[in-house]
Amino acid sequence: MSHVATILKARSEMMNVKISLARPTDALAIAEMSRRFIEAGLPWSWTEPRVARCVRHADCAVLLARDGRRLAGFAIMEFLEEHAHLSLLAVHPGYRLRGVGTALVQWLEASARAAGIFSIRLELRAENQGALSFYQRLGYQDAGRHAAYYNGVEDARRMTRNLSVVQA
Repeated sequence: MSHVATILKARSEMMNVKISLARPTDALAIAEMSRRFIEAGLPWSWTEPRVARCVRHADCAVLLARDGRRLAGFAIMEFLEEHAHLSLLAVHPGYRLRGVGTALVQWLEASARAAGIFSIRLELRAENQGALSFYQRLGYQDAGRHAAYYNGVEDARRMTRNLSVVQA
């Protein structure tokens, strides 16, 4: 399937899901989703106050994917001088494999390009094969491993994407 066909298929599968910028009032729902689906088994670091700070910070983009009033997913990315850092991405299990994560990442990548940033970096749990496959499908490359990255407990796999390279 071509890249364009993949995008069109993903868009049709998430027809009722809308992506928008988060507001400070969304911080608790995002923090709770992070705790449940990203930070499970680790100390909670993306708390409501931390997420709210990102929502208010000019160099952060915090996105929501909503199906009506239900939170289907979210993403948080920080824009630095030389690159952007995708800090968090979560999709509720009921919305996985329906294009929600892809749509969130594509929105953030387009924003990075518009800001003149052509490199995105991220970390994921080293053993999270689902996330690894997801990011590889989107063109992210392995950039090494960081031992005990998550609170001295779990290793991380680092990934990067060069947005100036056109994918076939």
